[in-house]
Amino acid sequence: MGQSSANNDKNGNKMPKGTKKSGMPRMSFLNIISVVILSFLLISGIYAEMSTRSSTTSLVSLSLIAQDIEKGRITSVDVQGNSIIAIYSDKSVKTAMKESDASITESFSRLGVSTAVLASTTITIESPSGFWFWAGELAPFLVPLIILIIFIWILSRQVRGAGMQAMTFGQSKARITLPNDTKQKVTFKDVAGAKEAKQELLEIVDFLRNPKKFIDIGAEIPKGVILMGAPGTGKTLLARAVAGEANVAFFSISGSEFVEMFVGVGASRVRDLFKMAKDAAPSIVFVDEIDAVGRARGSGMGGGNDEREQTLNQILVEMDGFEPNEKVIVMAATNRPDVLDPALLRPGRFDRRVVIDLPDRADREEILKIHSSKKQSAEDVNIQIVAERTPGFSGADLASLMNEAAILAAREERTKIGQFDLIRSIEKVMLGPERKSHVLSVKEKEITAYHEAGHAVVSSVLPYADPVHKISIISRGRAAGYTLKLPFEERKLQSRREFLDDIAVSLGGYVAERMIFGDMTTGASNDLQVATALARDMVTRYGMSEKIGPVALESAQGRVMFGMGVSDREYSEKVAAEIDGEVTRIMTEARTLAEKTLGEHKKAFEAVAKRLVEVETIERDEYEVLVAGQGIVVKKKETV
Repeated sequence: MGQSSANNDKNGNKMPKGTKKSGMPRMSFLNIISVVILSFLLISGIYAEMSTRSSTTSLVSLSLIAQDIEKGRITSVDVQGNSIIAIYSDKSVKTAMKESDASITESFSRLGVSTAVLASTTITIESPSGFWFWAGELAPFLVPLIILIIFIWILSRQVRGAGMQAMTFGQSKARITLPNDTKQKVTFKDVAGAKEAKQELLEIVDFLRNPKKFIDIGAEIPKGVILMGAPGTGKTLLARAVAGEANVAFFSISGSEFVEMFVGVGASRVRDLFKMAKDAAPSIVFVDEIDAVGRARGSGMGGGNDEREQTLNQILVEMDGFEPNEKVIVMAATNRPDVLDPALLRPGRFDRRVVIDLPDRADREEILKIHSSKKQSAEDVNIQIVAERTPGFSGADLASLMNEAAILAAREERTKIGQFDLIRSIEKVMLGPERKSHVLSVKEKEITAYHEAGHAVVSSVLPYADPVHKISIISRGRAAGYTLKLPFEERKLQSRREFLDDIAVSLGGYVAERMIFGDMTTGASNDLQVATALARDMVTRYGMSEKIGPVALESAQGRVMFGMGVSDREYSEKVAAEIDGEVTRIMTEARTLAEKTLGEHKKAFEAVAKRLVEVETIERDEYEVLVAGQGIVVKKKETV
């Protein structure tokens, strides 16, 4: 074995070589100048004070002091070196210089002071030590010299620190979580949902705990594991949980931290990171947002010496350099797996791909239980209802929801979170906070009410649309009002009929404004964008157009160049015109369907709008009673 490559942190934990201990921040040059100036001002103030005090005593001749002693005016005499300080009965002080060739008593006797008077006067002789004498004499010269030396020393340290920083520029900036760090340790108990992902990762944990079982049978554990999923689904949390379950060191770094303005720095940091991980083995190296450096090469951007490509090449080389029993696992996370270089995903590198989906209702309930366990909840809190109302929420969204509920309760001086706080937090996370300062005029309020009522009634009547849970004309975020529609059961697949009904519901507000007011407002702009995008996807991606046929004409995500989207259109102008015609046809048919629906149920439509103007918010139960009274059959959940 070679030399030990570890040191200890302040808690005695073993730290791999190369990890930096946090220390005091270096002083900037401006701070140094400020300290020097303040020091000079402080010394000047001290000398000024001393000189002021010394100036309160007047210097007189020794004979005058002798005369005053003889006359009984002086109560005591202090002798300090060659200075004679006489303190008078009226508390005044006078100073005279002592004769150097005689003692104080001899001097006063020569000047005519009788022995009896001299004996009745208190005479104190203070003999300063040699050190303090010379210190007082040399202080005016030494203090500025010492300050100058300190200033030069600090300045030299700054220069040396800058040089050291340049020398350590290629070192890894990875953050390390040690196995015995209980404060930051995360296990699978802290991760709810993602059952299949955790099952896949348990094999990695088993290998790190007991590698001999795999090596003896000739099995090789995957060298790299890439976690793929939407933002907020818990990729980083799962990676930390693997390290916590295996009780190994965890090195985490973002893909963007490899790339700097200097060519070669990223590759150097990769080498340093993998060296640290091997020294601390068994360990896990986690690269978050690996698509920052792992994008497909050969795009022509940046030339052959592109820093990002150099970094990616070094990562590929380091992963190939691992031995089967190295006991170092590389984990990475991305929400853009489609842009990764194929060399990263081949067997022998990131050969295991773990997909983390958005949580379903049961998973959301488990996630909410974990986040609510650390909060004070009231008795009326029903986590199951909250989970049902949050389809499409990620784990991060649910954490934000619980935090917003706690903030709302604390703001209203309550010690426990209620169900009402959780329901309001759902809307805040989805749409933004209430804009109480955004007060609508009477006319705008009426238009918004009819607009939202149009959405709600069309959604309640059409068979493939989702049921309405809430309608409100209170402004939230950028929306003047909103209609909350949620399915009874979460769907993995959507049909053409469901898409067509969704488009008609989106146009319900637009149609309602035209029907009641004979005009249109800008309030329907977002509805039109959503409906048009869905209609175009039906034609170009899902093959739901009879005229175009089952052809995928556009990919889910185009390329990005110079910050702008670049479409991968591979069809002619004639086909583009046909696509536009099909999109227009779908939108027109949806508008016709919405007009027919609102025309047939105009009484229900107007009743909902008038009620909205009165109360501003209608919950599901009140809404269903209101429309059922106007002849609309309320949708109920099918029971098996």
